[in-house]
Amino acid sequence: MGTEGSTLLAPLWRGLPPIEPSGVANSVSCALPARFEAVRAARRFTRSTLQQWDLTDLFDDLALTVSELVTNALRHGVPAPRPTPAAANVVRLAREYEPPVRLHLMRWTSRLVCAVRDPSEESPVEAEAGTGEECGRGLFLVDSLSDSWGWHPLAGHLRGKVVWALFRLPRD
Repeated sequence: MGTEGSTLLAPLWRGLPPIEPSGVANSVSCALPARFEAVRAARRFTRSTLQQWDLTDLFDDLALTVSELVTNALRHGVPAPRPTPAAANVVRLAREYEPPVRLHLMRWTSRLVCAVRDPSEESPVEAEAGTGEECGRGLFLVDSLSDSWGWHPLAGHLRGKVVWALFRLPRD
């Protein structure tokens, strides 16, 4: 796993048993544009990755988790476009070419982590089951499908936050 992946998930490792460096098997990521079609692209990326890793049995739970995390990032983590004066168009265009959301899938011998990065530093909010609230129900689903989930703000040159979900892998 590269330096970005290590930095990205540093708070996640604090609550877990240590992972032997030799247990790191794979890490991939893809940039996603700020369009809702990105959710479908994230699921395709996830399916392809799980096929390569011979973990297709996890696809249903992981696809739902990826869908929820990417949807939340697009809905709540990406600022709405605002009209800008002509002089600011260069800055606006530069930002449009930087995909604001990134999906990371990381696999070890005993666990798999799905992490979605977005530019917002706002905390995700999980709704209580049965409250009827639309917002936050996706995180309730993520909580029920994964072994654990969480989030943390990014530091250093990266701005925003990462929301992650951990899945324990079956033993061979």
